[in-house]
Amino acid sequence: MSIAPEKKQQVIADNATKKGDTGSPEVQVAILTERINNLSGHMQANKKDFSSRRGLLKMVALRRNLLDYLKKKDDKRYASLIEKLGIRR
Repeated sequence: MSIAPEKKQQVIADNATKKGDTGSPEVQVAILTERINNLSGHMQANKKDFSSRRGLLKMVALRRNLLDYLKKKDDKRYASLIEKLGIRR
């Protein structure tokens, strides 16, 4: 499930490290978190949708890799991001 363009722009604006930032790990993790939350709701209603389940697992793995990279590079940015997004890691 994708997110609405207006919502995506809001997520980018909330997590950007500088003006015009769309590729930093913080922004990528925030967008993935929004998509994961949307798809989680879909999966609760459609338990047998295995192709969406595979996509959800791939997104979770990608988010985990980005968070591991961010933790390795800058632990303070990592801690503030998981606090801001409410991710339990």
